[in-house]
Amino acid sequence: MMCAGCATMVRGTDEQVRFVSEPEGALARLSNGLSCVTPCEMPLPRKFEFSVTFEKSGFEPQTIAVKSEVGAGGAVAGAGNIIVGGVIGALADGNSGAMLDHTPNPVAARLVPAQRSAPVTPHSPVRPPRSPTS
Repeated sequence: MMCAGCATMVRGTDEQVRFVSEPEGALARLSNGLSCVTPCEMPLPRKFEFSVTFEKSGFEPQTIAVKSEVGAGGAVAGAGNIIVGGVIGALADGNSGAMLDHTPNPVAARLVPAQRSAPVTPHSPVRPPRSPTS
């Protein structure tokens, strides 16, 4: 019980996730409804997987999936649980998500200028061919 839930105690169950875009000033809209204007960051639960859509006027929107994976720090804490804390600590960290990290972090988007549609030009009306008698 010395180290039950080591990662939970040391790393916490939330992680700061950073959102950046080129150009800056894009709206980063997460699939859970949260949003911020780049560059920005927010604390998110380590277990939370989501997608983020970057939007900026004059640019094509870009969506990026963000996963939760066992990170280097989480793996070390998990190993410590097995050696010192045993099954109880490993279960605590597994349930809390403390061993996980968001990937990618920072979440970066390079926005592409929007394609402009060609201007619509009026066509001249189609006239029937002239008959030789007219």
